[in-house]
Amino acid sequence: MMERLRWLRPFQGPPYARRPALVLINGLAEQAESWFRNVPYWRRWFDVHLPNLLVYDGPVLHRRIAAGLPVSVDYLVGQLHDYLERFAQCGPYHLVAASLGGKVAVEYAVRHPEQVDRVVLLCPAGMGGAERLPVVAGVRRNDAAAVVRSVFRDPRAVDPGLLVYYERQFASRAWRYGLLRTLRGTSAHCVRDRLPRLNRPTLLVAGADDRVVDPRHAAEAAQLLPQGRFHLIPRCGHAPQMEKPWYVNRLVRRFLTSEVREPTAV
Repeated sequence: MMERLRWLRPFQGPPYARRPALVLINGLAEQAESWFRNVPYWRRWFDVHLPNLLVYDGPVLHRRIAAGLPVSVDYLVGQLHDYLERFAQCGPYHLVAASLGGKVAVEYAVRHPEQVDRVVLLCPAGMGGAERLPVVAGVRRNDAAAVVRSVFRDPRAVDPGLLVYYERQFASRAWRYGLLRTLRGTSAHCVRDRLPRLNRPTLLVAGADDRVVDPRHAAEAAQLLPQGRFHLIPRCGHAPQMEKPWYVNRLVRRFLTSEVREPTAV
């Protein structure tokens, strides 16, 4: 019991001290909708940053599209670097990234290793092999419910308000266009060959029932990480931070606050 209480104890530094910086990098879902079940818990231990790299109906993204420029992973890495340099300035950072955000996190960590402490990749894209993207068909059919359901193993895990939110977003032509252009510019980007250069403690998490990214490819990719660990969550789809938040919250916190051990695969 005492051991459990010790794990649940929040940040114990002096009240004026900064908590370790934790940066959340979302996938194709927009920022607040990706992490609403995680941020309140993690803020007890970390200074949480949520750089909103993708606002599909926002003027920044649409000015870029109008200029004929791609919405690529390189562009998103640049946006993340700019945000951290201008507005955070408290590295090195812990990076926790989901799906498409995994590509951004890997590229950022390889290009700016001095700015990265530890990395958590939740069902990351770009690990090799074909990725199934039901979101494309769902957006084109204007079927938000189908997209949301494809991400979750258990439909009961879908917050009703989340479905209402995406139904409203799908009604926006600018939002749908921004999302599809982002898919076009990022879907082919593979980061598997970067993994041997990601020389930071890294936890790669997969959902056993992920229908978007094959968990077998994630397990194989984890073996390429110099300081990597792999963790498979049973009975879970592509969004473990939303489908199994209680599980992911503690898993991530323990990894980021534990002593670094020799790399293992679970």
